[in-house]
Amino acid sequence: MAHDETTPRGFAPLWLLMAALFGFLGVAFGAFAAHALQGSLEPKALGWVETASHMWLAHAPLLFGLSLLLARARRRAFTFSAWAFTLGGLLFSGSLVAMALSGVTALAVITPLGGSLLLLGWGGLAVGAVGALR
Repeated sequence: MAHDETTPRGFAPLWLLMAALFGFLGVAFGAFAAHALQGSLEPKALGWVETASHMWLAHAPLLFGLSLLLARARRRAFTFSAWAFTLGGLLFSGSLVAMALSGVTALAVITPLGGSLLLLGWGGLAVGAVGALR
């Protein structure tokens, strides 16, 4: 089944999977930061993990909504948004976690790319919404 196909239940499976992955990562790294990493990371690095967790959790419900929306309104702008949110979230939050756990701050060059993709995702969602108004 292609990533943009739907099931008889009316959702796009790939984006539901990405929503579940983001929810899982957000909860897992939030708990990891709150418990296992307390005292073992510098406050700045701990903040990076917390920010990563928050961003994954903020975008998980959005991807869930897109999995439902794409089953009903297959607009390129919505598909673009789903890809941008997924890649952006993985790059943004993933680079923050990798930096915090490895200490390799050179990974910081990836973070703005992820953030830019997240912003493009929101823009694509707006474009799709405007197109649906027509």
